[in-house]
This record gives sequence, structure tokens and C-alpha cells, in this order.
Amino acid sequence: MMKTIILSLLMLFCAPIFAQKPALITIQTNALCADCKDRIETALNQTKGVVYAELNMETKVVEIKYNVKKTDVAKLQKVVTSIGYDADDQKADLTAQKALPLCCQPGGH
Repeated sequence: MMKTIILSLLMLFCAPIFAQKPALITIQTNALCADCKDRIETALNQTKGVVYAELNMETKVVEIKYNVKKTDVAKLQKVVTSIGYDADDQKADLTAQKALPLCCQPGGH
């Protein structure tokens, strides 16, 4: 009984030590304005496995911290392209891009 309690306590306190840390990646986008920023961040932050996503409008690079057991780089790029934006060397879905407000489409600003 005492061994079980001690073992349980050890597992409880040691588990966080062995937990995998989230990965951090960046994706180059072609975002143009604050609406683009909101759209990209919202889509990514609602994606399973994403801890946070933040787009720097000066560099147009979105920084994403995510759980590698729940998603991967290709899926995160797909989220960005599926809402109408380029993601690194992956081109935006043209139908989604044409559905964006005019100011968010290439050449819109």
C-alpha cells in the first residue's frame, strides 16, 4: 500500500518533467493589413494543437508554438493557405483568396 502511494506521488510530480515542450516555427505569409493579421491568427489559434500564433505585420511572418503530437508544419501551412494566404512556398487557395475583402487580396493596398 505504501509503495503504491509513493509510486503514485512520484509519477504525479515527475510527469511534467518528461512532458514534451511545444515546438516553435515561423511561416512567411503575404498578409497586407490588420484584418489579414486577425484572420490568420484566429484560424491558427483555433487549430487543434496550436498553443499560440502571432503575426508580425512588419515582416509578415507568423510565429506558431504548437504541440507536435497534435499537428505538424504541413497542416499549419494548410490552415493559412486554405483561408487565402501564401504560407512559405505554398500558394494560397485561389477560391479562398478571391473571397477575401478586396483590401486583403494581392494588390489590394
